[in-house]
Amino acid sequence: MMWSRAGAGLVAGFFLAAALVGLVGWALPGPWQSTIVPGLVAFFPLWIGAAGAAFAFSGGRRAWGWLGGLALAGFALLWALRALEWVR
Repeated sequence: MMWSRAGAGLVAGFFLAAALVGLVGWALPGPWQSTIVPGLVAFFPLWIGAAGAAFAFSGGRRAWGWLGGLALAGFALLWALRALEWVR
């Protein structure tokens, strides 16, 4: 269904974009606080890209599975980096 894919793009895509911005913010040299404004600027296009990519899937379950799985993987990586104290 179209609404299921739209929901996946909006909800799971939001969290996927947030995880990507967080990972890039921590990957860049220097303090992460210096990446807040560029991260906020990059967040919206990433979110819209994920929302648009949701319609490339054949169904809502696939869109939720892939986008939700990637978002969970991104946040798991953020958590692991923090737990291992590789970032501050």
